[in-house]
Amino acid sequence: MAIYCGIAYRRKSFWCYRLLSTYVTKMRYLFELKEDDDACKKALQTGAFYLFHNLSPMLQKSEPQYLVPKYSLLELERLLGKLGQNTQRIEDSVLIGCSEQHDAWFALDIGLNHSSSINASLQKPEMETELRGSFMDLRKAFLQLNAKDVSLLSTAQALLRWHDAHQFCSRSGQPTKKNVAGSKRICPANNIIYYPQMAPVVITLVSDGPRCLLARQSSFPKGVYSALAGFCDIGESLEETVRREVAEEVGLEVERLQYSASQHWPFPNSSLMIACHATVKPGQTKIHVNLQELEAAAWFSHEEVATALRRNDSYTLQQNITPPLRLPPKFAIAHQLIKEWVENPACPSLPA
Repeated sequence: MAIYCGIAYRRKSFWCYRLLSTYVTKMRYLFELKEDDDACKKALQTGAFYLFHNLSPMLQKSEPQYLVPKYSLLELERLLGKLGQNTQRIEDSVLIGCSEQHDAWFALDIGLNHSSSINASLQKPEMETELRGSFMDLRKAFLQLNAKDVSLLSTAQALLRWHDAHQFCSRSGQPTKKNVAGSKRICPANNIIYYPQMAPVVITLVSDGPRCLLARQSSFPKGVYSALAGFCDIGESLEETVRREVAEEVGLEVERLQYSASQHWPFPNSSLMIACHATVKPGQTKIHVNLQELEAAAWFSHEEVATALRRNDSYTLQQNITPPLRLPPKFAIAHQLIKEWVENPACPSLPA
């Protein structure tokens, strides 16, 4: 009877597994790799690796976009050996995802100075020559990568940066050790576990109905205006952050708001951009710009913003001529907020 029950249970588990969606089985597999070092070590043997140098990914030019090459463990070992590098540094890899067939993907930075690094920063030219590509600043390459590669490289860069900045315990001062997947770091001295984190940031498009409010910082490219943005303070809800940031930066009081979407943003450090629409009362729209936060802010009509959206991204600025309104690039969530407002300026809003 016990044997029969065991067979019945295994059959039930098998069919339950079969009924799970591809997405669910993929997430369960990634969870296993993050929690089980032995399983992750096994996945490393057949996984694919994305290479970085000082947080810049290896890219290969293929008009009109960049290709993101992946390397097998064997190819990576041969490459490191050829360039006189210790293959032990592969242990610095971090898990960044997997395919639907459960082929694991990892990222490795051969320029950051981890414990297993040996003059890694001196190898950049040789690596680029050998790999027939270049280590390019991710921000500069964003517009020439497909959405899947942008997501993977952003995740990889954020994780690599976090590990580079958290090699010591804030309590004991002792070196921390990452697990195989890189999903956490542990202090051997006191067993404190550190998990990668990103800072929540609200980005808000304020409107009064026929107009939307856009602002710029001095660091923005000439003519570029965007939505208001700011970090959440300790103890704040998202609604409170929106109200405070709008009040601080442009001196307006939010009447109503609506959540739109969110986006991981890797620059300059890892942030979770939480996008919202907000409205102010039509009779209370006079802007008082906080010059410590912004260079300028202004109301723009629906037609002005719609024209800016239609404008070709390759617009060439003429010397000594003030450019027309320019908006954030399409990959930025601010662009999505602005596009939503142009398409539906009277979109429903929720109480703040």
